[in-house]
Amino acid sequence: MVNYQFFPRSRGVTPDILEIINCFKVVDSEKNSNEHLVSNDMLALLRPHLEKIGFRVEQGKKKQEKIDVPVLFGENNEIDKSFYADALSADGHIVIEVEAGRAVYNNQFLKDIFQACMMFEVEYLVIAVLNEYSSLSNGKPVIHNDYQIIRTFLETLYINGRLQLPLKGILLVGY
Repeated sequence: MVNYQFFPRSRGVTPDILEIINCFKVVDSEKNSNEHLVSNDMLALLRPHLEKIGFRVEQGKKKQEKIDVPVLFGENNEIDKSFYADALSADGHIVIEVEAGRAVYNNQFLKDIFQACMMFEVEYLVIAVLNEYSSLSNGKPVIHNDYQIIRTFLETLYINGRLQLPLKGILLVGY
């Protein structure tokens, strides 16, 4: 089941963001719900749907297969620093990051937020995470509700108001 929450909650989703949500819903109906997907597998399932709505999507882990988004420009407008994204809209305003087990455990979602804030012309970030993630702790299975953990974090971030992000919004998707 796909869950999603857009932040700030005082704004609704844009038509472009709604198209992304629909891509996740289509993939959710197509995939085996009992299968645990790693982030690259989920991105591979999403790729044709995202490309259909105009996104460039990472093709693999080789440099030429990744999506480079500029961060800093140097002399003669040469790109001095860039970050990789899983997918980027044709206009460069929406970046998508698809995470799996390390979204919360390694705080990858925080890195995704930071990098999106630094990316040139990016206005919206979409972070896709597992609704639930299982791991072992002392030999016993532990279930982490990654979507809810990150949702609570983003809720706190936006309600507290002490940190202002340069993004127009963040869409959190649980898959």
